Amino acid sequence: MELRQLKYFLAVAEESNFTRAAERVHVSQPGISAQIRQLENDLGAVLIDRSGRSAGLTAVGEVAFGHARAVLAAVEALRHAVDEMNGLVRGRLVVGMVTACTVTPLFEALSSFHLAHPGVEISLVEDDSAKLAEYVREGAVDLALIGAADRAPEDLDGQLVISEAIVAAVPPGHQLAGEDGISLAELSAYPVICLPRGTGIRAVLDQASAARGVTPTVALEASAPGAVVHLAERGLGVAVLSESMLAQHPQLRTVPITDADVAAVLALISAPTKSPALRELLVHCRESFGAPADQALVSAGRNAARRG
Repeated sequence: MELRQLKYFLAVAEESNFTRAAERVHVSQPGISAQIRQLENDLGAVLIDRSGRSAGLTAVGEVAFGHARAVLAAVEALRHAVDEMNGLVRGRLVVGMVTACTVTPLFEALSSFHLAHPGVEISLVEDDSAKLAEYVREGAVDLALIGAADRAPEDLDGQLVISEAIVAAVPPGHQLAGEDGISLAELSAYPVICLPRGTGIRAVLDQASAARGVTPTVALEASAPGAVVHLAERGLGVAVLSESMLAQHPQLRTVPITDADVAAVLALISAPTKSPALRELLVHCRESFGAPADQALVSAGRNAARRG
């Protein structure tokens, strides 16, 4: 008995016709007939009733049909399990992260995954958040850490890491240094230093400003949050970043933006279809960033960003 004979038998049983079954499995009709005859000889029973215009199952064939399906399903499950293990032994993952990323739980997840599965090759790609999301959609990147306005892209699977407000920051001698808060309209009167378009922080600033009918005066752009801080520290404008980005720079005075209602989020995103290696990496990410509850993830991510 061979697996292909069981496959041919199921095709004839489901099509009730040798010709259609042969077309379905891409075998000549004499070939499929001969293989089913051989199967019947091996089992010592007739499985297909050939007496009528259609090829129906005999009583023995009815019993054999269920067992044949179970055997082929078990074989398919075996192949799938082996493929998954092979994917973890010799797979490849491309991980994207925002430029100047300092979120240490991501690095810890990559490290623990590499120790557990050293045969999987890991490549890193740095870019702005908008481009990283496109790379994930195209399949060029498996997993990416991105910034976004309010939520991760809805067409991709996402795991929230941080959700927080954007704030303004100025050096101690600046006229805003003693303010308890500033509106977006008031902020637009000052030169702003911010991350470029395509980043989550910039998307938050632009969306929140548009909702209030104002346009921020972006005087300078820098891809690294640290560069934004250093430029603001030297009096070149008001820095606009997230709370956690500024927490490690006490030389600046932070001023809440009172009407910026759009949250700045940091999220891990991946395409819905996942390789075995990617599914395993996501497990390490969940362990590294903390408990799956949203608030726990937010807290873990914020603390990590401050440490980074």
